[in-house]
Amino acid sequence: MAGINDRGTPDPQVEPRSTGPRRCSAEYKARILAEYETLDRQGKGALLRREGLYSSLITNWREQRERGAKTALAAPAGRPKADPRDTEITRLQAHVARLETELGKARTVIEVQGKLSALLDQLATGGATTTNGESK
Repeated sequence: MAGINDRGTPDPQVEPRSTGPRRCSAEYKARILAEYETLDRQGKGALLRREGLYSSLITNWREQRERGAKTALAAPAGRPKADPRDTEITRLQAHVARLETELGKARTVIEVQGKLSALLDQLATGGATTTNGESK
């Protein structure tokens, strides 16, 4: 026999318990709550002893269930509304892209105008320069 030594006395060694807190699934909590609420006082005590639970856990699980139900009922139906900040960010990004395009065009126009002005200045002074910078 596992828990008794050769003299017939019980082994005083205690089996190790888990070190972390007990985790219960939502299905387990719902099943236990449903069963708990159908029982009388003695049945409730027996259920708690059988499952190794405390009445405070039942209270906490009820609160969790009610919060979850209220949250689910309070949530609006349909697609969530767009965040106004995201809409504003998108609008501003498009505006910046338009302005950058316009700036590029303006820089090109200014560059062409500068070259045209230099060419007209050369023609007005009467002489085109040779490749080494001297007048003809």
